[in-house]
Amino acid sequence: METYTTGAWTVREGAEEAFVEDWRAFAEWASAMPGAGTLRLTRDLADRSRFVSFAPWDGIEVMRAWKQTPEFAERIARVERHTTAFRAAEVELVVAVKGAGDDVAA
Repeated sequence: METYTTGAWTVREGAEEAFVEDWRAFAEWASAMPGAGTLRLTRDLADRSRFVSFAPWDGIEVMRAWKQTPEFAERIARVERHTTAFRAAEVELVVAVKGAGDDVAA
C-alpha cells in the first residue's frame, strides 16, 4: 500500500514568500526522516493563496512515528503561522494510471 501525507494550506495575503521559505525548511528536515520520499509543495494557479503539499512514505507506521517526534509540532507551527487555514490528511493510493509523459522503465 502506498501512503502519503497531504496538506491543504490557505496563506495570508502577503505572507506567501515567508510561507514557502518556512515550508521548505520544514520539508528539508522531514525529508531526512526514515521512510520519507520527496516532499512537494504546489500552488493553485487560480487562487495564489492556496497551496497543496504531499509526500510519499514507506508506510503508515513510519509516517506516524515522524509526526510523533518532539520536533514535529514546533516545526509545523512555523509553517502554519503564515496561514488562515490548514488541513492535513494521511491518504493511501487507490488507483494509478500511467501517463504518456511518464518515464518507461527499461
